[in-house]
Amino acid sequence: MRVVAGGTGRSYREAGVDLDAGAEAVRRIGPLVRSTRRSGVVGDIGGFGGLFDPSAAGFQDPLLVSATDGVGTKAEIARLTGRLDTIGRDLVAMCVDDLVCAGATPLFFLDYLAIGHLDPEAVECLVAGIAAGCAEAGCALIGGEMAEHPGVMAADQFDLVGFAVGAVERGRLLDGSAVVAGDLLVALDSPNLRSNGFSLARHLVFDVAGRSLDDSAWEGADRTLADELLAPSVIYAPAVVATLAAHEVHAVAHVTGGGLPGNLPRVLGDAVDAVVDPTTWEVPRIFRELQAMGGVDDDEMARVFNMGVGMVLAVPASGVDDVVATLAAHDRSAWVVGELVPGSGTMTYREVTGA
Repeated sequence: MRVVAGGTGRSYREAGVDLDAGAEAVRRIGPLVRSTRRSGVVGDIGGFGGLFDPSAAGFQDPLLVSATDGVGTKAEIARLTGRLDTIGRDLVAMCVDDLVCAGATPLFFLDYLAIGHLDPEAVECLVAGIAAGCAEAGCALIGGEMAEHPGVMAADQFDLVGFAVGAVERGRLLDGSAVVAGDLLVALDSPNLRSNGFSLARHLVFDVAGRSLDDSAWEGADRTLADELLAPSVIYAPAVVATLAAHEVHAVAHVTGGGLPGNLPRVLGDAVDAVVDPTTWEVPRIFRELQAMGGVDDDEMARVFNMGVGMVLAVPASGVDDVVATLAAHDRSAWVVGELVPGSGTMTYREVTGA
């Protein structure tokens, strides 16, 4: 190959990829990544792979549990508003809260950022949210990837994907086999959409209702639609991990896309049904506002959104009060939302009489 020194040939920057901006972004996020370091992390960032030693984190005979997820089209709301500081927290929540459904403790996290034009300040803001989420979840951010996509994405468009790994001692794995009829279902509250259902939410807000993100969320509200839609996801992992360590829990379900009907049956096996009492909680206002914008029926709302329930634990009836108390001690509002009965692995709502 002939190389011309000092030539004026084409460059990667001319094609839309700025290597210097990439290097500056890496420099900026280094301290954020290191701030999440925890026991078990081996080495520093910058290698070709992140290293983690489960034994140094206290595990004797661990099973590794992995989960990957994204933030869906909530990223578009963040882009439109320029608010990039909390969407990373959503990413962490979607991944680590899947891990605890197997009884696992989150250990480490990796991220992937695709962006139209690599702006170091924007990258720093996005990764700051991821690092904050990792710190809250107790897992280390040990690596990731930034990909600049000129000509494929608009300059300010981006997408985030996360990958989390946790561990559970082999004898403490939650796999649905422990659930029995008579278990009570404990719900953990979700005050907002978290990161699910945003394609429908955006359609209702923009296309159906013709609303602006700067509008009040509802009449008399002191928050805008942007405030409500970008409210960061609750990260349940720390409270659930503490509860699993202290009490007998037979199953954990993370209520994401698909809502309660789509997620609770995933942990039931084929010998019990879940019966949920919808009168035990008040659905947060934002869901009712979205529903009213498009006349969405109740069944469709329930299978798209979490409707105010972000996690469900199946626990023996004798231990339910202690479980609720432990969750409350970790700042998680919880209540008995239903029970397990003999069945075949389905979920139904208890019929509300007099309604």
